[in-house]
Amino acid sequence: MPNPTRLRAAAVSALLLSCLVAGCGEDAGDEDLTAQKLDWEDCPAPSQAEGGGSAPSPLPNGGTWQCATMKAPLDWDDPKGDTIGIALIRARTSGPADRRIGSLVFNFGGPGGSGVSTLPAFGEDYEKLRTRYDVVSFDPRGVGRSAGVRCENDRQLDAYFQQDTTPDDAAERATLLDNTEEFNAACERNSGKTLPHVRTTDAARDMDLMRQVLGDRRLYYFGISYGTELGGVYAHLFPKNVGRAVFDAVVDPTQTSEQGALGQARGFQRALDNYAEDCTSQVEDCPVGDTAEDVKNRIATLLKDLDAKPIPGAFPRELTQSAATNGIAQALYSKDFWPYLTEGLEQAYDGDGRILMLLSDSMNGRSENGEYSNIAAANVSINCADDKPRYSAADVEARLPEFRAASPLFGDFLAWSMVTCTDWPVPGAADHPDVSAPGAAPILVIGNTGDPATPYEGAGRMVDALGEGVGVELTYRGQGHGAYDSKNECVQSAVNGYLLDGKVPAAGTVCS
Repeated sequence: MPNPTRLRAAAVSALLLSCLVAGCGEDAGDEDLTAQKLDWEDCPAPSQAEGGGSAPSPLPNGGTWQCATMKAPLDWDDPKGDTIGIALIRARTSGPADRRIGSLVFNFGGPGGSGVSTLPAFGEDYEKLRTRYDVVSFDPRGVGRSAGVRCENDRQLDAYFQQDTTPDDAAERATLLDNTEEFNAACERNSGKTLPHVRTTDAARDMDLMRQVLGDRRLYYFGISYGTELGGVYAHLFPKNVGRAVFDAVVDPTQTSEQGALGQARGFQRALDNYAEDCTSQVEDCPVGDTAEDVKNRIATLLKDLDAKPIPGAFPRELTQSAATNGIAQALYSKDFWPYLTEGLEQAYDGDGRILMLLSDSMNGRSENGEYSNIAAANVSINCADDKPRYSAADVEARLPEFRAASPLFGDFLAWSMVTCTDWPVPGAADHPDVSAPGAAPILVIGNTGDPATPYEGAGRMVDALGEGVGVELTYRGQGHGAYDSKNECVQSAVNGYLLDGKVPAAGTVCS
């Protein structure tokens, strides 16, 4: 029989933890949150929810990364009620004070990525921008140290990510649906108070509060991937507050979650095609296939074999079909990862799944010590709070032919992802975000022709949706997710020219 004292103590501990992350018992009252003063201090090491690791290194000029926590309403419909803490990070401008424009706020996407841990990791890439801005990022609500959503524990997540996500029969389908329901129930059980308040519209309102607390008349913004959707929603809600803004790796704001998944199937297939062509066009023989078609056929055979019999991965876990597919997708996010994909496939063909599993772990936010960040929990929570459609297994099965036509390799994988929100405890907000922003300042919108995760076509649709005179499209003919971090001089010159000097590039500019 369970010990009632121990159960009562556990319940109290859980309550205290939920109060710490969701602001339980603390309310804004008559406090003017726009007038709050941030207590900036040297940053500690990222929390495990943010991905763990070491404290950020000193800045090139000898300064340090600084962190602070901003109070925001838990419920923006009740701004005088409970508050939560939004974790911020900044590096002060390296230039003279009289040249400073303001704070340049970054969101790196996901949704669910920690800006507090990501900005220092890519800090060198933005040193040019720091000559006139304080560079700033944050953990959006539900992420990392900003009332981070908790769902399953590390042991449960290991099992969750090992499951078969492309069921072949009724029994496998039932298992997938049961596991999804259990994951969603764990999110409600551990973070139920936070789940209704992690929509993108909530995060956009946090950013406008952040703008005011940072002392800027307008928001200067750099959004990447999901960060472009967040930026578009901000522009819709606060068009007059938009300063210079850049959207890179652009989410298509016109699509439902089903259409988005289908677009990603096409995008990842296109990236796989490009990888296979690149590998087989090298002077030396491609070690994973003689022709591009051979490369793809061998990968398909590997995944089919793994569905029947996994191979050793990162001990004690095995490399399953789902983990391998996830690892391949992760490697397609950047051309810099393609050599790891080649090496991982070589190993897997010889019965060793370690590299593909480590790539999959990276996608899922798993550290080498077996602990997970909260990126998976936050990703599901934000997407399901945003997306209104709820799909059944029958819906997926009816659409499988279209997904398989879009991608023989990734089609099933992405089609079955549509059931993620089926049992979610919070209703979704809309079919797709509203990003219309009449009257906003120009927003530079960059589409990458080889982007797997946010296919190129989404950039043009974002421009159209923002409205006449707002979106300015630039095309980068390259590979990988995003353009600025590719180090392409044309792209960086256009972005830097706009953010630093206000020079809007000509619409339709193409960089190669």
